[in-house]
Amino acid sequence: MRTVEDPFMIEIFVAPGGDDSGPGTRERPFATPGRARDAARAAAGEVLVQFRGGTYPLAGPLELTAADSGRDGHRIVYQSFGYGTPGQEEVVLSGGRGVTVREESGGVWTAVVGGLEPRQLHVAGRRAERASIDALPGAAAMTETGYTTDSPGPLGWRSPGDVEFVHRGVYPWTEARCGVAAVAAEDGTTVVTMAQPAFGRALDLYNSTWQGMTTRGPGLPTRIENDATFLTRPGTFVVERPVPGAHILRYLPRPGERPEDVVVPALETLLRITGARDVSLRGLTFADATWTRPSGPEGFLHYHGSGFYEGGPIFTVSLGEGVGSVSVPAESVTIPACVVLDDVSGVTVEGCRFTRLGATGLGVSGGADVTVRGCDFDTLSAGALTVTRGARDVLVEDNWIHHVGLDYPGSPGVAVQGTTRCTVSRNHVAETPHCGIVAGPGRGTRILGNVTTGTMSVLADGGGVYLSGPQGESHEDGAVIRGNVITDTRTPYNFGLYCDYGAAWVTVEDNVVARADTTAILHVSPPLEHVVYRGNVWDADPMGADAPPPGVTYEGNTTLTDEAELLAATEAVRSRAGLLTPRPGLPAEPPAL
Repeated sequence: MRTVEDPFMIEIFVAPGGDDSGPGTRERPFATPGRARDAARAAAGEVLVQFRGGTYPLAGPLELTAADSGRDGHRIVYQSFGYGTPGQEEVVLSGGRGVTVREESGGVWTAVVGGLEPRQLHVAGRRAERASIDALPGAAAMTETGYTTDSPGPLGWRSPGDVEFVHRGVYPWTEARCGVAAVAAEDGTTVVTMAQPAFGRALDLYNSTWQGMTTRGPGLPTRIENDATFLTRPGTFVVERPVPGAHILRYLPRPGERPEDVVVPALETLLRITGARDVSLRGLTFADATWTRPSGPEGFLHYHGSGFYEGGPIFTVSLGEGVGSVSVPAESVTIPACVVLDDVSGVTVEGCRFTRLGATGLGVSGGADVTVRGCDFDTLSAGALTVTRGARDVLVEDNWIHHVGLDYPGSPGVAVQGTTRCTVSRNHVAETPHCGIVAGPGRGTRILGNVTTGTMSVLADGGGVYLSGPQGESHEDGAVIRGNVITDTRTPYNFGLYCDYGAAWVTVEDNVVARADTTAILHVSPPLEHVVYRGNVWDADPMGADAPPPGVTYEGNTTLTDEAELLAATEAVRSRAGLLTPRPGLPAEPPAL
């Protein structure tokens, strides 16, 4: 239907109560996003797909391809009705399923969920946690195939093949997950056999020496999850797999919760756009997706940032003479995203929300000219956004990112690697378990005017902004970290603004760093090359500032230990940092220190 305001624009309507056999008009809208996509594909000129308010359960991932591109200089826009006005309607594209729940003794809710094996659960939009215990009971020891303990406790686990061991801090920046294969009693000892290949790979991967002390393998678990005997705290759940295709969800509800509000994530991908150009997404919420790979025999062997290990060569990196060494995978794999932009061009994601997702929120892989602006990312198992695999000219701007990395805490809020001219600007990243913003090797990366608060809340050896590896071939095409405000990096052993691991051709200037364990570090291994620290203001001297290494220029920086002086000196930088668009609950004035 062409609009009166713009006779060259075609409007297509979709609503939860619509009919896919209808014409897709305002009065007779389509029912599903897939049908609206097909109609947009067949239309010519500027196309606006209007979603009326409500939840759209997706039967499978919504796929857009090159055939769904804008044509002849026009765009195809998918947006919530009333986008950008006070009357904007809430639209949720959901990969979740409602389930039929019955109550067992002890108040536990039970549902048969078919072949689903959700690692996340939400009740009335509120996140539930997997039931867990703190550690392996008794006097425990690691073996080549698992663990032994003198405690009979594990013999009482109801479904040992569904139990998962969590290893926090294998390396200070790492949390791994390995499944259990079996538990048995042998000669008065409880033997826990771990699933393969995950455990064997963990023994190979996690090896280090530090000041004369050598460690091998993942060590004892720091938490053990997912058995019905652990189900003692309201708001926790387990998933058992006694028979293929007849998995059982058990949930101990919080007071006042209703069975009809239980939503089980079913899909891993909600939307995938491949090879399309000139497409916009505006004002849509993407919710209720999962990622089941860590539940399999390969587990989840996290290494760094958004990367994990799935086998292959491993090599050893020296941390410096007399200091130690660490094992490093030759290749790592990026945690997948629940919304994927793959080899697209001219795509804009604006004013959208990514929430209740079991992996990364949004992934940009390859392609060019992508903008992610004004979006909110929260309640995510991994990071908010990854940009990888040669993507060019990507702008990540004005996004509010918080409470991410809930299941995979090594995940940063924003991660870019292998990119060209990627700009991360004016975002606010808060309450992340490790780094706020991470940039791996690339060319022309710009990290400008961001605010990070409350980062590094779980794991160590990272920062509010972290950058590593070569960033170009000169300062003209290298990385720039400018005008960022980094406060409250929380765990011990962190570096608020952190250039690391052979970072080269980097300019770090006019940033503010306060309340970090260490504001920055100049001596790393491999060493920094062609890195300039200029005009930064911090509340403590960076480590090594008294004797910068040959690859570092350290000039015109100011250390102010008095908070009032620091506030006064940094007001101009703080006024230019952070979100462009105010968000509810966030102050509009410059970020305080």
